[in-house]
Amino acid sequence: MGFRFVKNNFVRLYNAVWIAKSNKMQLTQYTDFSLRVLIYLSQKKPGELATISEIAGFYGISRNHLVKVVHNLATYGFIQTTRGKNGGMCLARPAAEIGIGEVVRHTEPNLDIAECFNKENNSCVISPVCALKSILDDARNSFMQTLDRYTIANALSQQHGLSKKINIEFLR
Repeated sequence: MGFRFVKNNFVRLYNAVWIAKSNKMQLTQYTDFSLRVLIYLSQKKPGELATISEIAGFYGISRNHLVKVVHNLATYGFIQTTRGKNGGMCLARPAAEIGIGEVVRHTEPNLDIAECFNKENNSCVISPVCALKSILDDARNSFMQTLDRYTIANALSQQHGLSKKINIEFLR
């Protein structure tokens, strides 16, 4: 193993770290919309239904995107849906029983924060001997543990004025 091999791999690792720093780690829009739907529904009275069009209009987002989100939320038991003329959706359980970490795990396609987390697509030549993966894995686990400490109810803190912003009575 010569100097050129080590130098080239160092440059590759440096570039990967630089790219990771220049791009921010963020959840997908799908997860963001899922959390927004749950927050919106938490402001409804128990059993009171909301429609996809109502939520899409409130947030100013695509109704078509929300159809997929709502289907998934119902599939995983976060919401209940009712079809028909008077149909809609509501939370399947209280907001205090819906963990944010649980929602993220169901809505994120993966939490691979680096190429080396994906065995099928990993082309990094230093993966077998690199300690970076364990450091990133620790960071990912800490991130999820933090999300696991919170529920949708925690996102509704009165001090942030959310209940005034999502004033369901005002929307009617």
